[in-house]
Amino acid sequence: MIEKKISSLTILIVILLFTNQLHSQKKVYNGNPDTTFKTAREMAFNGKRKQAQDSLKLILTKYPTYLDVRSFLASTYSWDSNYKQARIEFAKVLNKDPKRKTDWIAAVNNELWAEKPFKASELIKKGLIYFANDVDLLQLKAKSEFNSGNKEQAFITISEVVKLYPENKKAEEYKNSINNLLSFNSIGISYAIDIYSKNERDAMHYSTLQYSRQTKYGSITGKINYSNRFRTDNYQYEIDLYPRITNGLYAYVSAGFSNSPLYPSFRYGAELYKSLPKSFEVSLGLRGLKYSTNTTIYTGSIGWYTGNSYWVFRSYITPGGPGTSKSGVLQYRKYRNDAENYFIIGFGFGVTPEIERFVENVDQQTIFQLDSQKINLGYFFSSKNKKNAWGFSADFYREEKPFSPGDFFLYTALGVTYNVKFK
Repeated sequence: MIEKKISSLTILIVILLFTNQLHSQKKVYNGNPDTTFKTAREMAFNGKRKQAQDSLKLILTKYPTYLDVRSFLASTYSWDSNYKQARIEFAKVLNKDPKRKTDWIAAVNNELWAEKPFKASELIKKGLIYFANDVDLLQLKAKSEFNSGNKEQAFITISEVVKLYPENKKAEEYKNSINNLLSFNSIGISYAIDIYSKNERDAMHYSTLQYSRQTKYGSITGKINYSNRFRTDNYQYEIDLYPRITNGLYAYVSAGFSNSPLYPSFRYGAELYKSLPKSFEVSLGLRGLKYSTNTTIYTGSIGWYTGNSYWVFRSYITPGGPGTSKSGVLQYRKYRNDAENYFIIGFGFGVTPEIERFVENVDQQTIFQLDSQKINLGYFFSSKNKKNAWGFSADFYREEKPFSPGDFFLYTALGVTYNVKFK
């Protein structure tokens, strides 16, 4: 009985080893790669996609640098909605030979079909390094911007394409189609409330009414800010500009006025933003505030786009007595399907002059040298037609009391925003 079991086990092991050997032999490719490639293409176009992919992968076991084969394999994955695997194969092709324009286009389309417009934008930036001002890549750039929700920028991009290639009918048609869908104007309203722990202070209320318009030179926004703090009503009037200077370079210019004591009588800001390789962006600028004295704040940021995520760190440096104030905020933003649908989480330290509700000491002097920590959360989303957008935020603060160093306020800031676009 035992001998029969041993004999049966021996036979089973031999069968498994033989099967595995046959399987291994099948994995060794010894045919004509061109002939097999031609046959695989015919199978792929005749509905036998899986068999075609097996043949293409078999060729690559012996000819891994046969880029036409790998490119076609990537395309079949993309057709089957296997966008992740297609992304891997296209990356191998373009890393080996970045001067294959058709593969840049196919890789970008793969990301657009996968509803990853930010990944598509990253690929387009890289592709334009090798094919500067290429009409096909620029049109895809406009498409990725449109799909990410930035229709105004898409219109600017496709307008530049039409200017460069006036005979291109496809670009002209796409420009007209975007123009019909564009909303150059928007009106927004926001409200926030600061709620202090243990009711150490009365709740503070903030609201903003704003109007924005997109122009070919950049966006312009007018704001009316209102706050009720310390049982007083305060108003401030602002204008913000984001002028485009050239590709990859734009600016921020701002000015604000108020006759309320809890806002600066005059504030201004200026900053330059520059795109860098590897999807980085840096900025450098300043802010000015005029209360009883003038204060100049120097600021800068470094941001990084990776896939549908965005990381940014901003720092503020405020010289003055009794010493230089330093603060910073690190924020992570995760986009969903476009630029208007995302959530954020951020961490900060010190008083950040553009974000905080400016505090004053017993001499009514605005101060920035406070020990402060904060966490901010936010969720923003839009309607299907992209005409309406909402946002909700919750920020948590631990802030040193200006009149009692070493003691802290704990408070929560809750906010809601609404924005509507129109022609």
